[in-house]
Amino acid sequence: MGLPQKIMVIRHGEKPQGAIPPYGVTTAGEQDAHSLLVQGWARAGALAVLFAPSRGALQSEALAQPNIIFAASDDGGKSSRRPEETVSVVAQKLSLDVDTTYAVGREAELVDAVKSCGGVVLIGWEHKHIPLIANAILGNTSAPQQWPVERFDMVWVFDLDAAGAAYGFSQVPELVMPGDSAEPFPT
Repeated sequence: MGLPQKIMVIRHGEKPQGAIPPYGVTTAGEQDAHSLLVQGWARAGALAVLFAPSRGALQSEALAQPNIIFAASDDGGKSSRRPEETVSVVAQKLSLDVDTTYAVGREAELVDAVKSCGGVVLIGWEHKHIPLIANAILGNTSAPQQWPVERFDMVWVFDLDAAGAAYGFSQVPELVMPGDSAEPFPT
């Protein structure tokens, strides 16, 4: 199938801060520390419009509509469901399944799988491990090596060069929620 032309990586939406309000909530409306806050669910809905607008062009020409979506596994309930929840609305809108084969800590395996996909790939992941995904895609550490803990509002974009040999890196601000920043992360 060949390498994907574009790989886009996002952090999961807003999350609870421990066992204090506001709490995470499941799709069934039940309190859950491993799920998104209501604000995170709002971001998930806004991302569906960012990656698959119902009318008009994409907000940024650096983005593309995904044809394959990956998210970090909840590892049998041992970790967060937030990455999958965040991309679930995009997947539903595009009638795609979310591949949750890989858990946090298996970033190299994830990238190997992604590189066998072709097309345009969207990945939802946990922020502390996104730089590991970037390093595996790029083959170097030229992308930022930290995702700021307070930021949920950036898309890391990897575009395959014309020769099909290497990926370039850029950051695209989501700008879908109040308070989202247009400032890229420092490298």
